[in-house]
Amino acid sequence: MKDLESELFNYTTGRFLQVSYIFANDALRLRERRRIFDIPGLFKIIAEALHCKTEEIVGFRKLGEGGFKRTFLITLDTGFRLIARIPYPLLIPKAYALASEVATMDFLRSKGLPIPKVYAYSSTPKNEAETEYILMEYVEGTDLSQIWFDLKKDEIISLMGQLAKVESTMMSISFPAGGSIYYARDLKNLSRNEGIPLEEDEGTSPEKERFCIGPDVSVPLWYGRREQLDVFREPYKDAKSVLSSSYLDRFGSPRAPYQRFRREYYNYKKQPPSDHAENLHRYLRLAPSLVPDDDSLSAFCIRHPDLTDSNLKVSTDSSGLQILSMLDWQHATILPLFVLAGMPDVIQNEEDEVSRRMVKPKLPDDFDKLAEEKQEWEMELFRRRLVHYHYIVSTATYNRIHRQGFCLPVFGWESFAKDGTPCPVVFTEDKIAAARMLRDNVGCGEETWVPVTQYEEAKAIGQDIKRRTLEAFAEDEETTEEAYAMIEANWPLDDMDEELEEYK
Repeated sequence: MKDLESELFNYTTGRFLQVSYIFANDALRLRERRRIFDIPGLFKIIAEALHCKTEEIVGFRKLGEGGFKRTFLITLDTGFRLIARIPYPLLIPKAYALASEVATMDFLRSKGLPIPKVYAYSSTPKNEAETEYILMEYVEGTDLSQIWFDLKKDEIISLMGQLAKVESTMMSISFPAGGSIYYARDLKNLSRNEGIPLEEDEGTSPEKERFCIGPDVSVPLWYGRREQLDVFREPYKDAKSVLSSSYLDRFGSPRAPYQRFRREYYNYKKQPPSDHAENLHRYLRLAPSLVPDDDSLSAFCIRHPDLTDSNLKVSTDSSGLQILSMLDWQHATILPLFVLAGMPDVIQNEEDEVSRRMVKPKLPDDFDKLAEEKQEWEMELFRRRLVHYHYIVSTATYNRIHRQGFCLPVFGWESFAKDGTPCPVVFTEDKIAAARMLRDNVGCGEETWVPVTQYEEAKAIGQDIKRRTLEAFAEDEETTEEAYAMIEANWPLDDMDEELEEYK
């Protein structure tokens, strides 16, 4: 009998006060990450994939938890280790995303890129483990996240150079269309469509897996009820088709702003989809002009979908810091280079003026005279600047077209319409002022995930802020009963019924 409360099936890394655009609902967030499966059945699958006996499996433990999956480390009596990845129920589009990830890893690995080998997988739960899964190579080495903040200058320079070279190899692979990579066999089973075959696979032997390009697995195209919609996600024929996908006209309905702290600025009323649709139509009128004239910038290419320090395995032996593997290819897509171009969040330091001006980083001249706390801050600032600076320098050296892509001008309509064509979208001064007010006063919601050990304290702080805020409104003579009720009902950190029609 399964221990349904086992940490193997449940999310134990953190708790949720509020999640970007989904809200609080800690209990629901945990349920979305709860995945019960048949462990003996999984062992049978592992044994079959590795041509061994289930009795040879001597170790099985949870290794980590990510945004969409749980990772397990399996050890055989020979010392051989491998990884089992099991997606949470919330993964979208589950079958497409998993099938595409496996094919993407195999395809890029065949190009010589440092990607783990996949031993077996299933994009459906119809198997002995009763769950979707990926069995893959365990890469020895250190997670870059474990040493990221302690890297020395020479290690940062070397790492950024290696990363730029890997990205150059990856982004130089040409594709006939945009979308996501699949095995042709899998895509046919999923959609009765064989997709667009990759040219290099012509003439390959029947027993070898054929790759193709199929529907884009980007989360925004499938999130919520969008997964049920029959809308265009098929391979993109050109850059303009990537920028022009829309579904709101046919499927939109009135909604209250999903981020509750925005509702006050709409008087707590539902907003018709026509407002958002109008903005999308404005965008669609602009989209053709956003495509660069340089064909090389519009060429389809692929890039890691979530390049962070936690998705890089490195060696730290006497030979120096070396990239061993790039992990987590979930939701990878093929898009025009100018769309994919940019600096990974973990690397960019654009908030810092020194980094923006590309000044060669150095410590202050009076560094040795500073207090210990100030020295620590200056060292961290120096590290951020080094990472930013040397990623750009290395990209300019080894991947020039990418460097050109994330330096495209964005200084107004004149940057795009060089022939003097007037901008097709014009806003009144009143609308510009209203937009600035919303941006300055509301901004964007931050994800307020917290570690398990800090959850109760953080929850208490949130409730105290709510209590004091409501007390202040209650004492304000201008606050009506209706306004007070609205503020209380729409408090950002409270749970909400996500099954209600108005929020879907």
